[in-house]
Amino acid sequence: MKPTQKLHQDGQSLWLDNITRDLLTSGTLQSYIDDLGITGLTSNPTIFDNAFLTTDAYDAAIARAAGERRPEEEIFFDLAIEDLQSAADHFRPVWERTHGVDGWVSLEVSPRLAYDPESTIKAAIDLHAKANRPNLFIKIPGTAEGLPAIEEAVFAGVPVNVTLLFSREHYLAAADAYMRGIERRVELALDPFIGSVASVFVSRWDTAHESTDQPAELHNKLGIAMAKQTYKAYREVLDSNRWRRLVNEGARPQRLLWASTGTKDPEASDVLYVRALAAPFTVNTMPEKTLLAFGDHGEVGGLLPTDGGDAETVIGRFVAAGVDVDSVAARLQQEAADAFVSSWDELITTIGEKSSSLVTAG
Repeated sequence: MKPTQKLHQDGQSLWLDNITRDLLTSGTLQSYIDDLGITGLTSNPTIFDNAFLTTDAYDAAIARAAGERRPEEEIFFDLAIEDLQSAADHFRPVWERTHGVDGWVSLEVSPRLAYDPESTIKAAIDLHAKANRPNLFIKIPGTAEGLPAIEEAVFAGVPVNVTLLFSREHYLAAADAYMRGIERRVELALDPFIGSVASVFVSRWDTAHESTDQPAELHNKLGIAMAKQTYKAYREVLDSNRWRRLVNEGARPQRLLWASTGTKDPEASDVLYVRALAAPFTVNTMPEKTLLAFGDHGEVGGLLPTDGGDAETVIGRFVAAGVDVDSVAARLQQEAADAFVSSWDELITTIGEKSSSLVTAG
Protein backbone atom coordinates (compact mmCIF):
# COMPACT_ATOMS: atom_id res chain seq x y z
CA MET A 1 0.00 0.00 0.00
CA LYS A 2 1.41 3.39 -1.00
CA PRO A 3 1.78 6.06 1.71
CA THR A 4 -0.88 8.18 0.00
CA GLN A 5 -3.34 5.31 0.16
CA LYS A 6 -2.46 4.74 3.83
CA LEU A 7 -3.31 8.38 4.60
CA HIS A 8 -6.67 7.94 2.91
CA GLN A 9 -7.27 4.79 4.91
CA ASP A 10 -6.53 6.78 8.08
CA GLY A 11 -9.33 9.21 7.21
CA GLN A 12 -7.62 12.01 5.30
CA SER A 13 -8.56 12.88 1.72
CA LEU A 14 -5.72 13.75 -0.66
CA TRP A 15 -6.47 16.19 -3.45
CA LEU A 16 -4.27 17.40 -6.29
CA ASP A 17 -3.53 21.12 -6.43
CA ASN A 18 -3.10 21.25 -10.19
CA ILE A 19 -5.02 21.01 -13.44
CA THR A 20 -4.07 21.08 -17.11
CA ARG A 21 -5.87 19.81 -20.17
CA ASP A 22 -2.99 17.41 -20.82
CA LEU A 23 -3.35 16.01 -17.29
CA LEU A 24 -6.99 15.26 -18.05
CA THR A 25 -6.62 13.84 -21.55
CA SER A 26 -3.40 11.86 -21.14
CA GLY A 27 -4.77 9.55 -18.46
CA THR A 28 -2.42 10.99 -15.83
CA LEU A 29 -5.19 12.22 -13.54
CA GLN A 30 -6.92 8.85 -13.72
CA SER A 31 -3.65 7.13 -12.82
CA TYR A 32 -3.34 9.36 -9.75
CA ILE A 33 -6.87 8.37 -8.76
CA ASP A 34 -6.21 4.67 -9.31
CA ASP A 35 -2.64 4.43 -8.00
CA LEU A 36 -2.26 7.20 -5.42
CA GLY A 37 -5.75 7.45 -3.96
CA ILE A 38 -6.43 11.04 -5.04
CA THR A 39 -10.10 11.92 -4.45
CA GLY A 40 -10.36 15.57 -5.51
CA LEU A 41 -8.68 18.53 -7.15
CA THR A 42 -8.17 22.27 -6.63
CA SER A 43 -7.22 25.02 -9.07
CA ASN A 44 -6.23 28.68 -9.02
CA PRO A 45 -5.29 31.41 -11.55
CA THR A 46 -1.55 30.68 -11.27
CA ILE A 47 -2.13 27.02 -12.16
CA PHE A 48 -4.16 27.93 -15.23
CA ASP A 49 -1.68 30.64 -16.28
CA ASN A 50 1.13 28.11 -16.20
CA ALA A 51 -1.00 25.66 -18.20
CA PHE A 52 -1.75 28.25 -20.88
CA LEU A 53 1.95 29.20 -21.12
CA THR A 54 3.43 25.70 -21.23
CA THR A 55 1.07 23.82 -23.55
CA ASP A 56 -0.66 24.33 -26.87
CA ALA A 57 -3.69 22.32 -25.75
CA TYR A 58 -5.77 25.51 -25.41
CA ASP A 59 -4.55 27.32 -28.52
CA ALA A 60 -7.35 26.33 -30.87
CA ALA A 61 -10.05 27.35 -28.39
CA ILE A 62 -8.30 30.64 -27.58
CA ALA A 63 -7.86 31.46 -31.27
CA ARG A 64 -11.51 30.70 -31.98
CA ALA A 65 -12.73 32.85 -29.07
CA ALA A 66 -10.33 35.66 -29.96
CA GLY A 67 -11.63 35.63 -33.51
CA GLU A 68 -15.09 36.23 -32.06
CA ARG A 69 -13.64 39.21 -30.10
CA ARG A 70 -14.66 37.77 -26.76
CA PRO A 71 -13.20 39.33 -23.58
CA GLU A 72 -10.19 37.61 -22.03
CA GLU A 73 -11.97 36.93 -18.73
CA GLU A 74 -14.85 35.25 -20.54
CA ILE A 75 -12.37 33.14 -22.52
CA PHE A 76 -10.69 32.06 -19.30
CA PHE A 77 -13.84 30.97 -17.54
CA ASP A 78 -15.05 29.00 -20.54
CA LEU A 79 -11.73 27.12 -20.73
CA ALA A 80 -11.49 26.64 -16.96
CA ILE A 81 -15.06 25.39 -16.67
CA GLU A 82 -14.51 22.93 -19.49
CA ASP A 83 -11.43 21.51 -17.72
CA LEU A 84 -13.14 21.41 -14.34
CA GLN A 85 -16.24 19.74 -15.76
CA SER A 86 -13.95 16.99 -17.06
CA ALA A 87 -12.16 16.75 -13.70
CA ALA A 88 -15.50 16.67 -11.86
CA ASP A 89 -16.59 13.79 -14.07
CA HIS A 90 -13.39 11.90 -13.18
CA PHE A 91 -14.24 12.28 -9.49
CA ARG A 92 -18.00 11.79 -9.81
CA PRO A 93 -17.80 8.08 -8.80
CA VAL A 94 -16.05 9.12 -5.56
CA TRP A 95 -18.64 11.84 -4.95
CA GLU A 96 -21.47 9.37 -5.43
CA ARG A 97 -19.85 6.60 -3.39
CA THR A 98 -19.26 8.95 -0.44
CA HIS A 99 -22.66 10.63 -0.80
CA GLY A 100 -21.09 14.00 -1.49
CA VAL A 101 -18.46 13.99 1.25
CA ASP A 102 -15.52 13.64 -1.16
CA GLY A 103 -14.81 13.81 -4.89
CA TRP A 104 -14.82 17.60 -5.33
CA VAL A 105 -13.09 20.05 -7.67
CA SER A 106 -12.78 23.83 -7.19
CA LEU A 107 -13.16 26.91 -9.38
CA GLU A 108 -12.29 30.38 -8.13
CA VAL A 109 -14.29 33.57 -8.59
CA SER A 110 -12.28 36.50 -9.93
CA PRO A 111 -9.91 37.67 -7.17
CA ARG A 112 -10.78 41.21 -8.23
CA LEU A 113 -14.13 40.71 -6.51
CA ALA A 114 -12.52 40.00 -3.12
CA TYR A 115 -13.80 43.25 -1.60
CA ASP A 116 -17.17 43.28 -3.34
CA PRO A 117 -19.52 40.82 -1.57
CA GLU A 118 -22.54 41.42 -3.83
CA SER A 119 -20.55 40.78 -7.03
CA THR A 120 -18.89 37.75 -5.43
CA ILE A 121 -22.27 36.21 -4.57
CA LYS A 122 -23.58 36.79 -8.10
CA ALA A 123 -20.40 35.37 -9.67
CA ALA A 124 -20.49 32.31 -7.40
CA ILE A 125 -24.10 31.51 -8.29
CA ASP A 126 -23.56 32.12 -12.00
CA LEU A 127 -20.33 30.09 -12.23
CA HIS A 128 -21.78 27.12 -10.37
CA ALA A 129 -24.85 27.11 -12.58
CA LYS A 130 -22.74 27.39 -15.72
CA ALA A 131 -20.43 24.53 -14.66
CA ASN A 132 -23.50 22.36 -13.98
CA ARG A 133 -21.66 19.82 -11.83
CA PRO A 134 -22.87 18.93 -8.30
CA ASN A 135 -19.31 18.17 -7.15
CA LEU A 136 -17.81 21.57 -8.00
CA PHE A 137 -16.89 24.08 -5.29
CA ILE A 138 -16.73 27.80 -5.90
CA LYS A 139 -13.72 29.30 -4.12
CA ILE A 140 -14.44 32.45 -2.11
CA PRO A 141 -11.79 34.13 0.08
CA GLY A 142 -12.41 34.07 3.82
CA THR A 143 -11.60 37.75 4.21
CA ALA A 144 -13.82 40.06 6.24
CA GLU A 145 -15.51 41.13 3.00
CA GLY A 146 -15.77 37.52 1.80
CA LEU A 147 -17.59 36.18 4.86
CA PRO A 148 -21.02 37.65 3.95
CA ALA A 149 -20.61 36.25 0.43
CA ILE A 150 -19.82 32.81 1.87
CA GLU A 151 -22.98 32.84 3.98
CA GLU A 152 -25.15 34.01 1.09
CA ALA A 153 -23.64 31.54 -1.38
CA VAL A 154 -24.23 28.64 1.01
CA PHE A 155 -27.77 29.86 1.67
CA ALA A 156 -28.30 29.95 -2.11
CA GLY A 157 -27.19 26.32 -2.32
CA VAL A 158 -23.73 26.89 -3.81
CA PRO A 159 -20.97 24.57 -2.48
CA VAL A 160 -18.08 26.74 -1.28
CA ASN A 161 -14.35 26.28 -0.83
CA VAL A 162 -13.43 29.02 1.64
CA THR A 163 -9.88 30.02 0.80
CA LEU A 164 -7.13 32.26 2.20
CA LEU A 165 -7.46 31.21 5.84
CA PHE A 166 -4.30 31.43 7.94
CA SER A 167 -5.27 30.98 11.57
CA ARG A 168 -7.71 29.48 14.05
CA GLU A 169 -9.59 32.78 14.14
CA HIS A 170 -9.85 32.90 10.35
CA TYR A 171 -11.18 29.34 10.34
CA LEU A 172 -13.74 30.00 13.08
CA ALA A 173 -15.08 33.04 11.21
CA ALA A 174 -15.42 30.95 8.03
CA ALA A 175 -17.13 28.12 9.92
CA ASP A 176 -19.56 30.60 11.47
CA ALA A 177 -20.43 32.02 8.04
CA TYR A 178 -20.99 28.52 6.69
CA MET A 179 -23.20 27.50 9.61
CA ARG A 180 -25.25 30.69 9.35
CA GLY A 181 -25.99 29.85 5.74
CA ILE A 182 -27.01 26.30 6.69
CA GLU A 183 -29.14 27.49 9.63
CA ARG A 184 -31.06 29.83 7.32
CA ARG A 185 -31.72 26.93 4.96
CA VAL A 186 -32.99 24.80 7.85
CA GLU A 187 -35.37 27.58 8.88
CA LEU A 188 -36.93 27.48 5.41
CA ALA A 189 -36.99 23.66 5.25
CA LEU A 190 -34.38 23.64 2.46
CA ASP A 191 -31.86 20.82 2.02
CA PRO A 192 -29.11 21.54 4.59
CA PHE A 193 -26.43 19.48 2.90
CA ILE A 194 -24.35 22.04 1.04
CA GLY A 195 -20.76 20.87 0.67
CA SER A 196 -17.91 23.06 1.86
CA VAL A 197 -14.26 23.02 2.84
CA ALA A 198 -12.30 25.60 4.83
CA SER A 199 -8.82 25.95 3.32
CA VAL A 200 -6.03 26.83 5.77
CA PHE A 201 -2.72 27.87 4.21
CA VAL A 202 0.26 26.40 6.03
CA SER A 203 3.71 26.83 4.51
CA ARG A 204 3.53 30.61 4.08
CA TRP A 205 3.88 30.97 7.83
CA ASP A 206 7.36 29.51 7.55
CA THR A 207 8.50 31.86 4.78
CA ALA A 208 7.37 34.98 6.67
CA HIS A 209 10.35 36.92 7.95
CA GLU A 210 9.08 36.58 11.53
CA SER A 211 9.68 32.83 11.21
CA THR A 212 12.90 32.87 9.22
CA ASP A 213 14.48 35.31 11.69
CA GLN A 214 14.09 32.79 14.54
CA PRO A 215 16.71 30.27 15.77
CA ALA A 216 17.27 27.21 13.58
CA GLU A 217 15.37 24.93 15.96
CA LEU A 218 12.19 26.93 15.27
CA HIS A 219 12.47 26.91 11.48
CA ASN A 220 9.45 25.38 9.72
CA LYS A 221 7.63 24.98 13.03
CA LEU A 222 5.13 27.83 13.08
CA GLY A 223 2.97 26.75 10.13
CA ILE A 224 2.47 23.28 11.56
CA ALA A 225 1.73 24.69 15.03
CA MET A 226 -0.88 27.08 13.64
CA ALA A 227 -2.44 24.18 11.73
CA LYS A 228 -2.56 22.04 14.89
CA GLN A 229 -4.20 24.88 16.80
CA THR A 230 -6.78 25.21 14.02
CA TYR A 231 -7.40 21.46 13.96
CA LYS A 232 -8.26 21.55 17.67
CA ALA A 233 -10.77 24.34 17.01
CA TYR A 234 -12.21 22.38 14.08
CA ARG A 235 -12.80 19.29 16.18
CA GLU A 236 -14.42 21.44 18.85
CA VAL A 237 -16.79 22.89 16.25
CA LEU A 238 -17.75 19.37 15.17
CA ASP A 239 -18.49 18.51 18.80
CA SER A 240 -20.45 21.70 19.51
CA ASN A 241 -24.17 21.73 20.27
CA ARG A 242 -24.68 24.22 17.45
CA TRP A 243 -23.24 21.84 14.88
CA ARG A 244 -24.96 18.78 16.34
CA ARG A 245 -28.32 20.49 15.92
CA LEU A 246 -27.53 20.97 12.24
CA VAL A 247 -26.42 17.35 11.91
CA ASN A 248 -29.81 16.33 13.28
CA GLU A 249 -31.36 18.27 10.39
CA GLY A 250 -29.24 16.38 7.84
CA ALA A 251 -26.25 18.72 7.43
CA ARG A 252 -22.76 17.44 6.64
CA PRO A 253 -19.58 18.95 8.11
CA GLN A 254 -17.60 21.66 6.42
CA ARG A 255 -14.26 19.86 6.18
CA LEU A 256 -10.93 21.41 7.14
CA LEU A 257 -8.47 21.50 4.23
CA TRP A 258 -4.71 21.98 4.39
CA ALA A 259 -3.51 24.18 1.52
CA SER A 260 -0.04 25.43 0.59
CA THR A 261 1.54 22.16 1.70
CA GLY A 262 4.45 22.09 -0.72
CA THR A 263 7.79 22.55 1.06
CA LYS A 264 9.44 25.87 0.23
CA ASP A 265 12.64 25.42 2.29
CA PRO A 266 15.16 23.53 0.10
CA GLU A 267 16.86 22.17 3.22
CA ALA A 268 13.66 20.66 4.64
CA SER A 269 11.93 17.41 3.73
CA ASP A 270 9.91 17.63 0.52
CA VAL A 271 7.01 15.95 2.34
CA LEU A 272 7.32 17.91 5.60
CA TYR A 273 3.77 19.24 5.76
CA VAL A 274 2.07 16.13 4.43
CA ARG A 275 3.69 13.96 7.07
CA ALA A 276 3.08 16.45 9.87
CA LEU A 277 -0.58 17.15 9.06
CA ALA A 278 -2.00 13.64 8.78
CA ALA A 279 -5.41 14.01 10.40
CA PRO A 280 -8.80 12.30 10.17
CA PHE A 281 -11.75 14.33 8.83
CA THR A 282 -9.44 16.64 6.83
CA VAL A 283 -8.27 17.17 3.26
CA ASN A 284 -4.71 17.83 2.10
CA THR A 285 -4.45 19.41 -1.34
CA MET A 286 -0.89 19.27 -2.62
CA PRO A 287 1.13 20.22 -5.68
CA GLU A 288 1.87 17.44 -8.14
CA LYS A 289 5.54 17.34 -7.14
CA THR A 290 4.64 16.90 -3.47
CA LEU A 291 2.05 14.24 -4.24
CA LEU A 292 4.54 12.19 -6.24
CA ALA A 293 7.21 12.62 -3.58
CA PHE A 294 4.93 11.39 -0.80
CA GLY A 295 3.74 8.49 -2.94
CA ASP A 296 7.38 7.56 -3.50
CA HIS A 297 9.02 7.96 -0.09
CA GLY A 298 6.50 9.40 2.34
CA GLU A 299 5.85 7.83 5.72
CA VAL A 300 2.65 7.87 7.72
CA GLY A 301 3.34 8.20 11.41
CA GLY A 302 1.09 9.44 14.15
CA LEU A 303 -2.10 11.38 13.49
CA LEU A 304 -2.73 14.91 14.71
CA PRO A 305 -4.03 14.94 18.29
CA THR A 306 -7.48 16.44 18.64
CA ASP A 307 -6.24 18.65 21.50
CA GLY A 308 -3.66 20.39 19.30
CA GLY A 309 -0.68 18.62 20.84
CA ASP A 310 2.27 20.98 21.29
CA ALA A 311 0.71 23.79 19.26
CA GLU A 312 0.35 26.27 22.12
CA THR A 313 3.88 25.59 23.35
CA VAL A 314 5.43 26.19 19.94
CA ILE A 315 3.31 29.28 19.24
CA GLY A 316 4.19 30.53 22.72
CA ARG A 317 7.90 30.37 21.85
CA PHE A 318 7.32 32.57 18.83
CA VAL A 319 5.20 34.98 20.87
CA ALA A 320 7.95 35.16 23.49
CA ALA A 321 10.36 36.04 20.69
CA GLY A 322 8.17 39.00 19.77
CA VAL A 323 6.01 37.51 17.01
CA ASP A 324 2.44 38.85 16.98
CA VAL A 325 0.71 35.88 15.34
CA ASP A 326 -2.61 37.70 14.89
CA SER A 327 -0.89 40.53 13.08
CA VAL A 328 1.10 38.12 10.92
CA ALA A 329 -2.07 36.16 10.06
CA ALA A 330 -3.79 39.36 8.92
CA ARG A 331 -0.77 40.36 6.86
CA LEU A 332 -0.44 36.92 5.26
CA GLN A 333 -4.11 36.96 4.29
CA GLN A 334 -3.80 40.43 2.75
CA GLU A 335 -0.59 39.49 0.92
CA ALA A 336 -2.20 36.31 -0.41
CA ALA A 337 -5.27 38.21 -1.59
CA ASP A 338 -3.01 40.75 -3.35
CA ALA A 339 -0.94 37.93 -4.87
CA PHE A 340 -4.08 36.27 -6.24
CA VAL A 341 -5.03 39.55 -7.94
CA SER A 342 -1.53 39.79 -9.44
CA SER A 343 -1.77 36.18 -10.64
CA TRP A 344 -5.20 36.93 -12.11
CA ASP A 345 -3.84 39.95 -13.98
CA GLU A 346 -0.96 37.87 -15.33
CA LEU A 347 -3.43 35.19 -16.44
CA ILE A 348 -5.61 37.70 -18.30
CA THR A 349 -2.49 39.23 -19.89
CA THR A 350 -1.33 35.77 -21.00
CA ILE A 351 -4.69 35.09 -22.66
CA GLY A 352 -4.61 38.51 -24.35
CA GLU A 353 -1.09 38.02 -25.68
CA LYS A 354 -1.80 34.49 -26.82
CA SER A 355 -5.01 35.60 -28.50
CA SER A 356 -3.15 38.28 -30.45
CA SER A 357 -0.35 35.97 -31.55
CA LEU A 358 -2.72 33.19 -32.58
CA VAL A 359 -4.97 35.52 -34.57
CA THR A 360 -1.93 37.04 -36.28
CA ALA A 361 -0.49 33.61 -37.05
CA GLY A 362 -3.83 32.43 -38.36
